[in-house]
Amino acid sequence: MSMTHHGTTEVPTAPGQCPVNHGEIDLFAAGSQEWWFEAYQVLQEQCPVIHLPGEGRQPGTDAYILTRYEDIARVARDRNLVLGRDDQAQQGNGNSVLQEEIFEEAGFGEAFNAQRDLRSSDEQAMRYRRLVTDPWVGPEGAQRHQQMAEAAAHRLIDNWIEEGEVEFVKDFAAALPQVVITTILGLPLEDMPMLRKMEEAQVRRFVYGRGVNSRMSDEDEVENARELVAFNEYLEEQIQRKRQAPEDDMISYLTQVEFEGKKLSDGDITSVALLMHIGGNETTQYALTAEAMLLAQQPKILEELREDRTKVRFFVEEALRLYAPTQGLTARTARIDFEMGGVKIAAGSTLHLRFGAGNRDPKHYENAEQLDLSRPHAGRHLTFSQGPRSCPGAGLSRMEQNVAVNALLDRLETINLQDSNDFQHQPGIMLGLYHLDLSFTKRQPANILA
Repeated sequence: MSMTHHGTTEVPTAPGQCPVNHGEIDLFAAGSQEWWFEAYQVLQEQCPVIHLPGEGRQPGTDAYILTRYEDIARVARDRNLVLGRDDQAQQGNGNSVLQEEIFEEAGFGEAFNAQRDLRSSDEQAMRYRRLVTDPWVGPEGAQRHQQMAEAAAHRLIDNWIEEGEVEFVKDFAAALPQVVITTILGLPLEDMPMLRKMEEAQVRRFVYGRGVNSRMSDEDEVENARELVAFNEYLEEQIQRKRQAPEDDMISYLTQVEFEGKKLSDGDITSVALLMHIGGNETTQYALTAEAMLLAQQPKILEELREDRTKVRFFVEEALRLYAPTQGLTARTARIDFEMGGVKIAAGSTLHLRFGAGNRDPKHYENAEQLDLSRPHAGRHLTFSQGPRSCPGAGLSRMEQNVAVNALLDRLETINLQDSNDFQHQPGIMLGLYHLDLSFTKRQPANILA
């Protein structure tokens, strides 16, 4: 994505290459995205649990970064050890006290806190998914949108198929998820340019925030909160429209469904729509970009997939493992004192789960750096987290990725990287290329029908 940074904070420059000593590695330093994968190997060998004194979310607490698969999976699954994002009062749309105050003043405090209130326990979280989100974006619910996604993918390809080249991020990877989630939510497609700006406000913290807690300056907090308040106002208008004239879309469904014995409030619906909007856009964009890059880099894989389409889903899972769109998330707080990898972690400490590192852990994956279409248990990576609090939209994202890869195989004979690629990544904790320039030859009708 292309975003404009409104803040003025100076940031330190990361080394131009990966340090060889774990003590010199800062996974949050500017430019560190370009050597994250090398850094993960160093950390897993030398310091798999990284202690950051005084950097916990609450004053006087520490933070820890977990890089091994087993440690991350244990924390993601075991609620006896940790509190999740939804358990903490300062977790919601804004992730900061200042932003929460602005939401309260604007009358959107309920929407700010609803995600936590709707999923206050694992049992409630599972009921929430079963009734509220799964019918639309869960593994089965996503399939009802497959034909729509296929049509959207081919329409996008139609726009550039005769050109012989494409800037893939802008003209496909970003556009497809936006069309799909906008259609599913039931928002007007003509509003997509505005919705794109709102999406940028939703992820700004994760792109421009600093350190393990993705902190922004007060100036950025205020400006971003105002943009998100405007988005809440827009969604409130859409919710009222759907209450009066329901259609076959997710927001209309949310105005009608009962959860825990009562109808969802406007604040509840807004919070769900915000979560679906952010989850349905950015991360899938980055995954689609990585998959196109892999197809261009490995033409033998492209041919193997074209000859046996049942392998596409394994390709998608391996791409998700190797290039996790969200490389890490500061999403847990230690509930009790416990030990991990010989490191003592005190109750109240903040835990950053480095999914991207765990996905490349050589102790868990043989030939971890290689794409392997025959890898057993391909879907058990950490990209969508694990356990009852895993990503609710994983089914939708997987469906879109499978649709997109199949569409590219249908329409393109060869895919190549252009010399203009620099493979530079945006800042923050998400692994997103600024651009991906491809050249290609299109498949002839006889080949498509074959």
